[in-house]
Amino acid sequence: MILKQVRVDTFGDIITNTYIICDSGEAMIIDPGGEHNKINQVIEELGVNLKYIVLTHCHADHIGAVPEIKKLHGGKILISRIDNEGIKNPNINLGPYIGMKVPEIDVDETLEENDIIKVGSLEFKIIETPGHTKGGICLYCEKEKLLFSGDTLFAGTHGRTDLPTRKLCRYSSFN
Repeated sequence: MILKQVRVDTFGDIITNTYIICDSGEAMIIDPGGEHNKINQVIEELGVNLKYIVLTHCHADHIGAVPEIKKLHGGKILISRIDNEGIKNPNINLGPYIGMKVPEIDVDETLEENDIIKVGSLEFKIIETPGHTKGGICLYCEKEKLLFSGDTLFAGTHGRTDLPTRKLCRYSSFN
């Protein structure tokens, strides 16, 4: 497995972590929030086939580079069924709130709790984690003991839960 973290500027001083996971010549990008040229450079250096563009939630700072990446490399765009409802709604994706023009995105498939995404020999289980958004998800790879949490977790704390579409997390330790 190859794992690359790409810190991208989405708008102004908002930085988003984008991840590129590769195995057996296949790749998945998680949360391409901006700077598509920077992300593209990493994909080209790796020489992999992009299979998926996975969005952990529908906020603008996590989806900004999706159209350019899809145009350059293909790959299916995946998001939770619940957050798919907000990807085109500026009151939910918060583009205007952060001063960002949100791109038009047509999702290829939606995800649900316990769905599995396969990249090469790796399997990523979808875990629904409402809180930051109503349809937020995490991706867990048991083989590598890796969890990609989007904004469900921030450094040292849980993600913000005061934004539109928030839903109290079902785990009492987060309430």
